Amino acid sequence: MPEYQDNPLLTRLDGLDSRFEEVATLITDPAVIADQKRYVKLTKEYRDLERILQATARYRSLLDLIEESRAIMASEDDEEMRAMAREELDRATSELPRAEEEIKLLLIPADPDDGKNAVIELRGGTGGDEAALFAGDLFRMYQKYAESKGWTLAVSSFTEGAAGGYKEIIFTLTGDGVYGTMKYESGVHRVQRVPATETQGRVHTSAATVAVLPEAQEFDVEIHEGEIKWDTFRSGGAGGQNVNKVESGVRLRYNWKNPNTGVVEEILIECTETRDQPKNKERALARLRTFIYDKEHQKYLDDIASKRKTMVSTGDRSAKIRTYNFPQGRMTDHRINYTVYNLAAFMDGDIQECIDRLTVAENAEKLKASQL
Repeated sequence: MPEYQDNPLLTRLDGLDSRFEEVATLITDPAVIADQKRYVKLTKEYRDLERILQATARYRSLLDLIEESRAIMASEDDEEMRAMAREELDRATSELPRAEEEIKLLLIPADPDDGKNAVIELRGGTGGDEAALFAGDLFRMYQKYAESKGWTLAVSSFTEGAAGGYKEIIFTLTGDGVYGTMKYESGVHRVQRVPATETQGRVHTSAATVAVLPEAQEFDVEIHEGEIKWDTFRSGGAGGQNVNKVESGVRLRYNWKNPNTGVVEEILIECTETRDQPKNKERALARLRTFIYDKEHQKYLDDIASKRKTMVSTGDRSAKIRTYNFPQGRMTDHRINYTVYNLAAFMDGDIQECIDRLTVAENAEKLKASQL
């Protein structure tokens, strides 16, 4: 009898094959394809099941190889055959824990927003001009990181600081699994350095806040577009005469009833991203969808946070997550007590190692919580 017949991990995977076949049939059904919300949900489930079943097939093949190698060693007299079997047994045994870990991680329910694009709101916090300058430095850091990942960055709106940088900048990152990667950046980023305006050479402490939101798709939220009030205005800033003469900037107002509180709120969004008014309207609508999606899902996020108090991504945007100390050239992520002493490279977009460690830490907590 194959030894995986009584394997508790494989017992948990019973029935996935039949569900995979069922979903594969459903996503070819014209009625399902016509229902975009259901179709998107099912295609995601199909991809997730496919990954689990592929990992399971690798795991089963390793268990089979271990069993066959042991059988050869027990019955074979040829020393060369026994040596080959021993080699195969050692290799399969060493690979088995990694294969098991891969299945366990795939069995953890993924954040449904991980595959989405991200809308990032970056604001200078305490520290006045220096906070705005630091917000500008963080924006450049994310810009460099996005370039290294092959993502597209589009700025929606910004307010410059008096001495440079940004009091506020909102931008969208588009690419593969952006939100799942960038969600760890949400929180308060603290900086310790000598500001350019400081004459005595004293180190000041300032802060900037980062909010990372999953970009909502059209079918994620219900918006009554006929109730949107639109205004147009002339964009300010660089761009010559066209900017002053053409009303390319758009402003939308929308009354939305918060389902969590029952209160009707007026949402005001401006977009001056391009000189093309229809494109600005489209992007303002995208921001409206994301804003509403974020508000409606906050209860869902709060429920998760209360059930699983992860130190890594609680969704608490007021939590101080990092300190960037320029005199000492170090960055410390307080959630996992991780420090790097090459701050210049980190500020130049080399942040992948930190994100990887945060992902591992969160996955470890999820595994513990799920008792796999």
